[in-house]
Amino acid sequence: MQENSPQNMPPEMSAPEMPAPARAIRKPGERGFAIFLAVASAYLLYSAYGISGFTALSGAGAIPMAASLAMVITSAIVALRTARLPAASTQGFFNEVLPLRIAVIAGLLIAYAFALQPIGFLPTSAAFLILAIKFLSRRSWVFSVGTGLLSLLAIYLVFRIIFTVLMPSGIVPEGEILAWLRGVFGGGV
Repeated sequence: MQENSPQNMPPEMSAPEMPAPARAIRKPGERGFAIFLAVASAYLLYSAYGISGFTALSGAGAIPMAASLAMVITSAIVALRTARLPAASTQGFFNEVLPLRIAVIAGLLIAYAFALQPIGFLPTSAAFLILAIKFLSRRSWVFSVGTGLLSLLAIYLVFRIIFTVLMPSGIVPEGEILAWLRGVFGGGV
């Protein structure tokens, strides 16, 4: 029989000791987000007051005001508690909250949203897919262009041809191209 088996150990040593709880720290961006929530809650309370004022407990704005007042109180408590925490010194905002990959893709999505209507679905989507695949996969341009265009073809066939979803045409004369294809294939497209 072993000397250090759990049966032979004194009771105070039989259970592993629990580590002391780690001291809470404020993560990057946490204070700013807590303040944003408090300000947004205060705006919602102001908007709820605008529904009917504080005329009666059974008024139209009573429930929205009560809910937004609860939001103001709780978000203010969270903001105060968060502001009192010591800041984490090892990680920065851009490493923890907004890494480069997320920032670049978010930028591409914003550019896509602005370019979709004036330029059109096909060229905008092709550019977005090719650039996003190139950036995320870090493979060759041949791979990125091929994968992006094949993906765009599949998306276009499913949504535009099969489900007949209207997409912004922009600079590509899509209607004329589809009419020409119908003429070539005898109305099958």
